[in-house]
Amino acid sequence: MTEITGSEALVRVKELVEDIDFTMLTTRDDSENLVSRPMSTRQMDEAGDIWFFTAEDTEKVEEARHHHQVGLSYCDAKGMRYVSIAGTASIVHDRAKMEELYSPSLDIWFTEGLDTPGIALLKVTPTIAEFWEPAKGKVALAAGALKALVTRDTPDDDTVSHGYIVC
Repeated sequence: MTEITGSEALVRVKELVEDIDFTMLTTRDDSENLVSRPMSTRQMDEAGDIWFFTAEDTEKVEEARHHHQVGLSYCDAKGMRYVSIAGTASIVHDRAKMEELYSPSLDIWFTEGLDTPGIALLKVTPTIAEFWEPAKGKVALAAGALKALVTRDTPDDDTVSHGYIVC
């Protein structure tokens, strides 16, 4: 496995997060159950914060307020690309940031646009980020896996790139 760390890994995480778009946001409810739901990423900014739009009167917002630690899981199964992020969530009411990130595609959820009552931003500040993807493309990864099956050996170490960042 090819290991990537530091600024190179952080740049790659940003590219993956913004390209894959949808994530499963995992929060903890008051009974300590892990609860996940899909969210559409609006941006991973230069500081590393990941931004989402949300309605303030949702369970995920209440859970994020009570238990700030959350998880994000990005999956591009066709491209064999995966990102896992542990972070701290906060609810933000910054009109300028909302104007920067809002697009008409969100009108389905927020019928009055940025004037929708209760509209808010959910910000996740990563503490740990990790990713996996094919090092030489998904065809090379599939070929390596097939070779390993035929030879009953483990795949070559250079078929997968793995990045790990403590933020």
